[in-house]
Amino acid sequence: MTSSQFHSKNKMGDEFYSILKLVSGEEIFALVCVDETDDEPILILHTPIKMKTLNNMGSQLNYIKVTPWMDMTDEDMFVMKMDKVITMTECKDKKLIGIYKQYVEENEEEKNGTVFPRADGKVDLNPQLGYISSVEQKRESLEKLFKENTKE
Repeated sequence: MTSSQFHSKNKMGDEFYSILKLVSGEEIFALVCVDETDDEPILILHTPIKMKTLNNMGSQLNYIKVTPWMDMTDEDMFVMKMDKVITMTECKDKKLIGIYKQYVEENEEEKNGTVFPRADGKVDLNPQLGYISSVEQKRESLEKLFKENTKE
């Protein structure tokens, strides 16, 4: 499929998941919209990411490492000219799309402050994650529930 055939099928506003190979050699995955309002079409990329398949030695399982395309920005929308793209293909792989959606969702939660990651990868307790109480308070509430259930 040539570039002009691809663009004739997607008018401005149609979004699709795509894998893009850039002239820099990078491969990225993004939700893409093609803007053909000007003479030269441009791509609008939503939360582009890099995916890398990692093989687990001694196991049949493969893992996919997901990293942001650009590390040092909080932006999630990027504009790219077509001359920076060697090729692109629409992705309909539900597994890859699911991984992308999970990454975007977790990224949004982190931006909104609902997840507070630490350097060791653990999450600190906070009221947004649920109820916080002492061991003694929890023990008393569980004993109360147990006593109520045994009376019935």
